[in-house]
Amino acid sequence: MQLSFDAEVEEFRAEFVRFLDEHLPADAAAGERPGSTGDIPEWARAWQRVLFEHGWLVPGNPPGYGGRGAGILQQYVHREELARRGIYENFNPQGSGIIAASLLTFGTEEQKQRWAAPILRGDLTAALGMSEPGAGSDLAGLRTRAVRDGDGYVVDGQKVWTSGAHDADVLLAFVRTDPEAPKHRGISALIIPTDLPGVERRPFASVCDPGDLDFNEVFFSGVRVPAENLLGPENQGWRVANGSLGHERNLLWTSFAVRLEGLLADFHPVGPVQEDRYATLALDAQALRLLGSGALAKAAVGEDDPAEMSVLKLLGSEAVQRASEHALAAAGGGALPHPDVTARHSPFNVDESAPGWFERFVRSFAGTIAGGTSEIQRTIIAQRILGLPRG
Repeated sequence: MQLSFDAEVEEFRAEFVRFLDEHLPADAAAGERPGSTGDIPEWARAWQRVLFEHGWLVPGNPPGYGGRGAGILQQYVHREELARRGIYENFNPQGSGIIAASLLTFGTEEQKQRWAAPILRGDLTAALGMSEPGAGSDLAGLRTRAVRDGDGYVVDGQKVWTSGAHDADVLLAFVRTDPEAPKHRGISALIIPTDLPGVERRPFASVCDPGDLDFNEVFFSGVRVPAENLLGPENQGWRVANGSLGHERNLLWTSFAVRLEGLLADFHPVGPVQEDRYATLALDAQALRLLGSGALAKAAVGEDDPAEMSVLKLLGSEAVQRASEHALAAAGGGALPHPDVTARHSPFNVDESAPGWFERFVRSFAGTIAGGTSEIQRTIIAQRILGLPRG
């Protein structure tokens, strides 16, 4: 199945193309590179503000918050045109894609104006505080505590893998506010400015490079957070968290489709074994596009199926990982020099979009973890699509 679009969607696409033709900065303007997912270079902040002001930053958002109330098909062609030009959607992806979206869904009007709008404009950057040591992707296992004290909360605990935290202005942190409640209850969401006393951020390198500082440990030691920074009702953080991940997963599969198509362009097979693997890559890319088109068609008529998104996420992330491994093996010793580039540089994209083959392979593991691990996706598929009993 391949999507076709009606005149209204195609006019939306044409309007966005005209906007890009008129407003996209010159390549030379994009010389400064981001230091992390919480660090937006000045040229990218200026570009983000232009997108925000014209409603092209997150088209599905309401007017006034970087969008224009666009439907799912319009959001899809928006992404399609960005990918066609090698433009990264946002250099603070968690800020605009998860945290601002959560504020717009669950926040008060004051919180939307105070936090969401500045994050979307690029005036602030934000990081997501979910994972903890010993809990991993099991949010319900978190142990960071927030105790109500007068007109605020006192927060103690630790987060880990908090991408971009050392450069972020605020954190959306999930904390336990009722330790006596069942595991999935008693969790709340707090907006925590990173300059509050008692917040310590320790960036640490990834396996890709000692200078690749995005991951963080974040420690909270008696941090006093105003009660007005509570997002949603107290002890209803599980609902906020599910909404946060829902925003992330909505069109997540399209990013894997783009990466698969990039691998098709950059992987040059030699010999029958490599050619067979390349054929598998081509089939995976086509299958993901076709299944994604079917899901979009359903969503466009109000037939959303969250479990179907798990199929797309699982297929896309694992196909990227397999193909990256095969390209690495095909390159042999030539894959080991670092740093290296395996595709044409795109100044408006992140540098991680086309590094050396070893780095491309290593980075592919993130896709099977972020947004819900492959194990979680398989559990969702087993229970909600196949109807298998809980183990």
